[in-house]
Amino acid sequence: MVTKADLTRHIETTALAFRGYDVANLGRSRELLEHSVYGSIVRATLDRVSEICSEVIHSRIDLAAYIQAGEKTSLATFPHDIATIVGMELAQLTLLEEVFEVPIRQSQMTFGYSIGELSALIFGGSYTLESLLPVPLEMAQDCGELAADTTLGVLFTRGATLRTEDVERLCRVVSGEGNGLIGPSAYLSPNTALLLGQGDTLNRVEQVMADFIPDKVMLRRNPNQWPPLHSPLIWQRHIPNRTALMLYRLKENLTPPSPTVLSMVTGEASHNAVDSRDVLIRWTDHPQRLWDVIDETLSSGVECVIHVGPTPSLIAATFARLENNVIRQMGNGNKYLHILGRGLASELNRHAWLTRLLPSKAALLRTPYISHVILEDWLLEQPLPETTTVAIPQVVVESTEGMREASVLDREPTTESTRG
Repeated sequence: MVTKADLTRHIETTALAFRGYDVANLGRSRELLEHSVYGSIVRATLDRVSEICSEVIHSRIDLAAYIQAGEKTSLATFPHDIATIVGMELAQLTLLEEVFEVPIRQSQMTFGYSIGELSALIFGGSYTLESLLPVPLEMAQDCGELAADTTLGVLFTRGATLRTEDVERLCRVVSGEGNGLIGPSAYLSPNTALLLGQGDTLNRVEQVMADFIPDKVMLRRNPNQWPPLHSPLIWQRHIPNRTALMLYRLKENLTPPSPTVLSMVTGEASHNAVDSRDVLIRWTDHPQRLWDVIDETLSSGVECVIHVGPTPSLIAATFARLENNVIRQMGNGNKYLHILGRGLASELNRHAWLTRLLPSKAALLRTPYISHVILEDWLLEQPLPETTTVAIPQVVVESTEGMREASVLDREPTTESTRG
């Protein structure tokens, strides 16, 4: 098991990965909430988030009670789930920093899928919890209502790279038929994209996709309903414009996040004092570029990824699939490197996209050697430091000075593995 000493020693080559929305969003939060040492810290964080959520949706919310009741996720609970995800991500990081004294602010980078990117920005000090959390909460009801007529499809190939321009052209043509909007909401890997479509648009995509994508392509439907963030469907409720108004009315002066945040909107470290608001506006209706972020993470020399949030699945599962693919292609290391060096790709045909990327993206070969920590599991399995006392950190109580400090309150496809 990775120890506290291990985390501390390698913190400068560690990335924090924040999960997003899923069909299940509680994970082991109840165990953390009811823990004899952690409970007071977790509850203080949840109470603070509950207060913000209650004010935005004009209804009294008690996230601690919500977690203890084990409420199941539904479209009606979308605001609760957003608040729970952000609250528990910040609480988990508070525990790691305050109880175990791991210097997580020295991490090399952070990134988050969907809602997780907002948590990363709050943790990094660019925005206060009070200023940024209301943005998704304000749009939550509209997103939930749009989900009623929305279906998620997983578009993928068995070998070839799925070109984003082909996917987007296909979706534009089907949307142009006037029977509902459809668009990509995420690119999970070079050969996998998620589509969100209204009405019969997924069926229509299936009928014509061979005309737009030259290689054999398949479409698998997901049975769950998903709020259509990161897709053009939200244009119908003017969500990008409303988000822009909220962000540009913020009175605070933005600072670059520390640690650096890789954005799923661009695949790069695009959040800075000038551009962050614009990136977040695009966050509402642009697809999540998970693969680009993973590629950048591997290229950066990261050695450990800490997965933050309640039972994180998508990012961890994507790394696991990539690791399995790389190991499968390597066979034994010497033979693989020999094949790669001579350019004999015939043995790699099963995963053609991986074959093409490996010569130019040699960082992929590092995947099997990166360690992964599921933070909520780690917290519940670790022996507590002998000096631990049950106390609420002052930064949790105070919401005035320095949200930079208060931000310590805080990381086919499956469910969040197909959305998030």
